[in-house]
Amino acid sequence: MDYSKFAHTDRKISRLGFGAMGLNGVFDQLDDQQMIKSVLFSLDQGINFIDTARGYGRSEELIGKALKQWTGERPFIASKVSPTRPPSSYPVMSGWHHPAPVKIVYPQGSIRKSVETSLKQLDIESIDLIQLHNYWPMWDTQEDWMEELIQLKEEGKIKHIGVSVPDHRPELILSLVRSGKIDCVQAVINIFDPIALDCLVPICEENQVAVIARMILDEGGLTGFLKEDTTFREGDFRRKYFDVLPRSIYIEKVEALKQFIPSYADSLAELAIKFVLHHPGVTTAITSMQVKQFAANNIKAVQKERLPDDIFETLFIKHRWIRNFLQARRHMD
Repeated sequence: MDYSKFAHTDRKISRLGFGAMGLNGVFDQLDDQQMIKSVLFSLDQGINFIDTARGYGRSEELIGKALKQWTGERPFIASKVSPTRPPSSYPVMSGWHHPAPVKIVYPQGSIRKSVETSLKQLDIESIDLIQLHNYWPMWDTQEDWMEELIQLKEEGKIKHIGVSVPDHRPELILSLVRSGKIDCVQAVINIFDPIALDCLVPICEENQVAVIARMILDEGGLTGFLKEDTTFREGDFRRKYFDVLPRSIYIEKVEALKQFIPSYADSLAELAIKFVLHHPGVTTAITSMQVKQFAANNIKAVQKERLPDDIFETLFIKHRWIRNFLQARRHMD
């Protein structure tokens, strides 16, 4: 396993992280013990970074149970503050894909309440990294939310402060990165959408801000699983995610990546993981690994040789496909 230093500390975290969104059953229905075993397997294989959120259903609870069974060094735990749903007078998904006032999304006291609930669910005394689950630049001039986070840090309930970019627009976070007020940014980075590598990641490097890459497999699409007749069960958000445009377009884009298999990766998933981790400014890359076999495959991928620079550049320039599925699919509701 490869490791990198977190922000301006000496703490080393695995460059492949355990994304715990899948522990809430959004992708598949697994029993608790299966998912806990996948967490323990990943830790045993050298992964020491886990990313979860208050909004991920029972994810924190299951991680807490896994930590009780884990006998090794405690992993780096990152979670996210649960935002408050704006009143119905605001547009659908305000605060996520449309701006909303911070006093509406994170009213006074809500951040503390969310963090303290996370601590109970995880059954730990301090969370290594707390991130706002969404953020908008106009919040910079209003300090209440940051003061609440700083107070929690001074109390020892959290160790580091971060922000998750709400969708595919990494430029939203640049002013906050340069402010010196945060330690970490979480953003979408994958073969189709590498735009964060253009500016956000280099600027984070300059300011010693850690970068968590998410959606590195584009919700599974970059594994090649999607077919014209693929169906999704009720409750799986991917029922709409891949159909913002005709599905055939997405499949065609994925098919074009197969020219790099097996010369530079044994699978499309491996190619996608190696692509994101090619940039040294990516501190860790997370993907859902609630299934033990998924975890094993992903861990194997990071143990392979890195992509040649010219192949990375080809993927970076010629296969980027900038679109905001997360925002566009909301208009299908």
